[in-house]
Amino acid sequence: MEDRLGHRFGDPHQLELAVTHRSWCAEHDDEPSNERLELLGDAVLGLVVADFLYRRFPDLPEGHLAKARAAVVNADTLAEVAVGLDLGAYLRLGKGEERTGGRTKPSIVSDAFEAVVGAVYIDGGLDSAREFILVQLGDRINDAASRPGARDYKTLLQESAVRGRLASPVYEVIPTGPQHSRLYRATVRIDGEVCGAGEGTTIKQAQRRAARAAWETRSYQDGARDV
Repeated sequence: MEDRLGHRFGDPHQLELAVTHRSWCAEHDDEPSNERLELLGDAVLGLVVADFLYRRFPDLPEGHLAKARAAVVNADTLAEVAVGLDLGAYLRLGKGEERTGGRTKPSIVSDAFEAVVGAVYIDGGLDSAREFILVQLGDRINDAASRPGARDYKTLLQESAVRGRLASPVYEVIPTGPQHSRLYRATVRIDGEVCGAGEGTTIKQAQRRAARAAWETRSYQDGARDV
């Protein structure tokens, strides 16, 4: 795993902690989870990305900087990066999460990526964390800055519908699961036709994923290839 991450840990316990999900801790007494590292990693990630954007693109106004940062520092993007690192294969999960496919759940692997960022920061300091983040996310940050908002699929879908003289997208969200572990399933319709669906741990996340599924249908991209 250190080879994949490109960081050698002076304290390997930090890496072990970063991949320990709370479901594992529920089955192993006195085992801490990665949630504290996740919180720290989220803060470090936001700082490094914002700092890079600020210095690398001095002419971008605040609104564009915020959109570029949001296009990178979000659960969907971080889950994609985590999958690229095969982070799910290294997670310490409880039996329940293992049975229900926890190793591929976007919410779990994106949180684990943030925890890894936190672990690298604790182990090697800000310079090590910056190097790790920019290796993993540098191309995505540059792309987001060159096309602010390009990964805002709800906006892209809305704009492509307008260009195609179609009705505005309409979202329907249905909650599922127990209150303490709520999931939301969203569908998006255009002119009454269901054109995308997605799930997430928040309503907004489910809607974004439904919009992305619809956007990736070629017929909705045709009118917005220059965005």
